[in-house]
Amino acid sequence: MKKNDQINLKKAFVLTISLFVFVTSCGKDDAVAEEQAVIEEIEKTTPEPEQPQPETPDPEVPEPDPQPEPVGEMPEPSQSDEDIGAYTTCTPEGQNTVRTKDISNPVNVGSADDRSCYADYKESMINDKVWGVYNITAGSNHMDTNGLQPRIERSLSRSQTNTVGSYARFTGVVRILETGKTNRDSDDGTYIMQAKGKHTGGGGSADPAICLYLAKPVYGTDSEGNQVQVSFNIFREQINFRGGSGSVGRDIVFLKNVAKNVETEIVLEVGFRADPNDPTKKIHYADAIIGGTAFNWNIPEPEKGTQSGIRYGAYRVKGGRAQIRWRNTTYNKVEK
Repeated sequence: MKKNDQINLKKAFVLTISLFVFVTSCGKDDAVAEEQAVIEEIEKTTPEPEQPQPETPDPEVPEPDPQPEPVGEMPEPSQSDEDIGAYTTCTPEGQNTVRTKDISNPVNVGSADDRSCYADYKESMINDKVWGVYNITAGSNHMDTNGLQPRIERSLSRSQTNTVGSYARFTGVVRILETGKTNRDSDDGTYIMQAKGKHTGGGGSADPAICLYLAKPVYGTDSEGNQVQVSFNIFREQINFRGGSGSVGRDIVFLKNVAKNVETEIVLEVGFRADPNDPTKKIHYADAIIGGTAFNWNIPEPEKGTQSGIRYGAYRVKGGRAQIRWRNTTYNKVEK
């Protein structure tokens, strides 16, 4: 078919449709409406061409934020060696009849001094590490009748000379789980170790302490809203003069805070060194390193000192209970 014939055919078709609409309509307005309805019907039944959609990348699923480990996080219950819950002052297992009661081949060095009827020295395995367990309660000293505080400690043989270069040196790792708590701050806390040594000139006890390292509890809120011990402030309770005791004879100096149940490396050395300011004199010292921080201290009246000694474990609990753990302990001494 020729192009002109096609155009004529289309014109005839359009004319026929227009005449049909004109004849069947009641007026011009009805014709327009009918025509508009036909157009709308065609638009409804004619699918729109599908528009290409922009490619959407797969949403990236973010990694969950790592949860920070709480300071002093406790091990899983199956790995915990902490006594929890209600307790009594004394227990059947703690009824030792001699102070030197111990187990065979203990992992901790030194001779046992057990003056608590709550528990005896024992050992626990936590994360493949063997720990010495020292648990005491208030009022549990069943050995002494003179009001001395409960304790389970280990005594180390002393350096018996006061010549420059003589010393006693202890190292270990401690975990503090619980210490004594009362209604008075001055009575709170438990000693984890102490420097010992006799002196000339009288004064004080027959076996005087030089300084004691006191752990006082710090409280926080646990997941259930309870107030619990979460860390411990470490103080050095130090003599002001030989044989000093009480508020006049001793000062208490804050050293640092350590978290509950966290392994803390300890070094304590007690000995004699030359006075750098006067070669004719000497210094009697008790130098500690606690968790990597050094705390050196010169003992008063060094010329009176005759010994350097160390004890460690758990000593003093005027309220509640104390639980101290020790491992990897070593000791050596030099006597010039």
